[in-house]
Amino acid sequence: MATSMEKLKKCPGFCSRFWGVSGGLLEHVSVSVVLVLVLALVERGSGNNNAYEPEEFLKREYSLTKPYQGLGSSSSSHWELSGNAMITPEHVRLTPDLQSRQGAVWSRIPCYIRDWELQVHFKIHGQGKKNLNGDGLAIWLTKERMQAGPVFGNRNLFTGLGIFVDTYPNEDKHHERVFPYISAMVGNGSLAYDHDQDGRNADLGGCTASVRNVDHDTFLLVRYMRNTLMIMVDVEGKQEWKECLEVPGVHLPQGYHFGASSVTGDLSDNHDLISFKLFELTVERSPEELENEEEVLIPSVDYRDVPVHVVDEGMSTLTLFFLFVFSVVGLVLLIVVALIIYQRWKDRSRKRFY
Repeated sequence: MATSMEKLKKCPGFCSRFWGVSGGLLEHVSVSVVLVLVLALVERGSGNNNAYEPEEFLKREYSLTKPYQGLGSSSSSHWELSGNAMITPEHVRLTPDLQSRQGAVWSRIPCYIRDWELQVHFKIHGQGKKNLNGDGLAIWLTKERMQAGPVFGNRNLFTGLGIFVDTYPNEDKHHERVFPYISAMVGNGSLAYDHDQDGRNADLGGCTASVRNVDHDTFLLVRYMRNTLMIMVDVEGKQEWKECLEVPGVHLPQGYHFGASSVTGDLSDNHDLISFKLFELTVERSPEELENEEEVLIPSVDYRDVPVHVVDEGMSTLTLFFLFVFSVVGLVLLIVVALIIYQRWKDRSRKRFY
């Protein structure tokens, strides 16, 4: 009885068709396997060389999202409110659309993450017309926390990083900037933010961003990786990031606190913080980089000679009181000494006539 192969050999036409189809299938499979391997190698290579897309991990202890359960006054909460800030189901309102308001939210936990990315979802809106609104909001990573002041609701002479979303131009002489304007500043504790100059004396640059009274969501991305600070924005409703600022050689110490603040003066707006998400970035470093790495103690920026200009914010009431007391005491002592000298001179004059 003939085997199956012997039967196939007796059918040369069928065999040709069979092996032709099989060969074609094998050829297609081989090409597909090769393409898959090539794509895998390309993707792996690009992943190793592209430092802009590192692996990200959401750090919930440093993040603030709905329904804002980690925010409150108890010692167990991760975030703390100050000033006029308030929680609603949809956002954390730093300041309402009212004059002379100040509010902030600060993380209780110091951050020891070396490379990170912060994504902030915010909204600025109000009843005021263009250039009749103010003042904006700020994102912080600083040594100090919960200290109200004139810089978007936070203290001046801060130590760390400040990202400013400025909606009102205080200096009308310069028109090269179109507001709202986003800028960044690295403070060392002695470098002041000059409010009258919109921080031009010390900022690292920035970009114009139409973020007020828009119908779509507005986002801000701050990335700190390999001592490079990058700011990107998504403010056009296109769900795509656009570069705003990139500064190499930025050195920030660890153990600082994240926060956000806002302030209104004669002009006002609603300043709402919707979400605050911090991601830890996985960045590979060579043994040489790890060996040469030094601990950062004071925030600084390489190759930037910024004059240290301390803004005189006036004397406190207590200082004025002591100055007044010492002045009065000094005047009284001066009068007493003058009377003693005069009395002695008068006594000597009398002795001359006897």
